[in-house]
Amino acid sequence: MKNLLLSLFFIALMVSCQQRETLPDTLPMQVAKAYGFENWDQVKSIGYTWNVQRDSATVMSRTWKWNIQDSTVSYSGADTSFTYSLVADSLPKQDGAFINDKYWAMMPFQLAWDKGYTYEVLENAASPIQGLPSTKLSILYSTEGGYTPGDAYDLYLNKEHKILEWTFRKGNAPEGRTWTWEKSAAYGPIQLSLEHKDAAGKRFIWLTDVTVE
Repeated sequence: MKNLLLSLFFIALMVSCQQRETLPDTLPMQVAKAYGFENWDQVKSIGYTWNVQRDSATVMSRTWKWNIQDSTVSYSGADTSFTYSLVADSLPKQDGAFINDKYWAMMPFQLAWDKGYTYEVLENAASPIQGLPSTKLSILYSTEGGYTPGDAYDLYLNKEHKILEWTFRKGNAPEGRTWTWEKSAAYGPIQLSLEHKDAAGKRFIWLTDVTVE
């Protein structure tokens, strides 16, 4: 039995190594790796409170805990708190908010997880807000599936493939709104950017109570 378990362990280890070796070396994957995607298998759960501010007042806070091992999400808001399964036949209306907030928290990892998008790369682009030299990575999602099909994101990257700013273009519109990606911090084996400001320098969305297990 011990020999069998040992053999199975080495087989699993070899498969894991092969999977890491075969990760595509695309720019989106390089962005994911810059935030620790190669360590994602060490993450059992991730929690945070997503906050949005307008006119110097916090207008909404939502607290999430994503238990990755059993595919459940715990939600706590001003109106209710509950836990639901991501593999259930019917998802609560708050799941749309979970997906939205997860992109603000984990966009670099979404680039590795998501399949339904195409991308373009423009070198030597100036970031819209700060005018920083960057590489512009434009992500266009498919017009089918998801809560907001056809949306586009322009990610402005530094030399380390970290996001300086991003522009969200609803429905792939020619113009969109831009926010910064600031206060990158390590949480266990991964990194997250905690704060996003608008062109006027006002904090728009930020994360608090971050936990990674």
